Amino acid sequence: MICRQWRGWTTHENAAAYERVVREQVIPGIEALRIPGFLAIDLVRREREQDVEFMTLMWFESLDSVRTFMGEDYETAHVPAAAQAVLADFDKRSAHFEVLDRREQPH
Repeated sequence: MICRQWRGWTTHENAAAYERVVREQVIPGIEALRIPGFLAIDLVRREREQDVEFMTLMWFESLDSVRTFMGEDYETAHVPAAAQAVLADFDKRSAHFEVLDRREQPH
């Protein structure tokens, strides 16, 4: 399993707008692609004194699944124009981690 990690930063004033773009446009757009091997996406937020940091974690079965999503240069960040418009800064490249152990608590 692969975890694709990306971060972006907004001003406090633009944080709600960015979150709305991601929830209403970016995530549904990715889900609509029906990428084989795409498992899930998490959006997390951290308030900081100087800005608001967002991070996405995307979960894929393999690097081949990530390549299906992004192509051969799979580390390129996926940041649509609507998201870029409300970001102060963002990672231009995504990091990819091999997941060695992931456990979920039984319900």
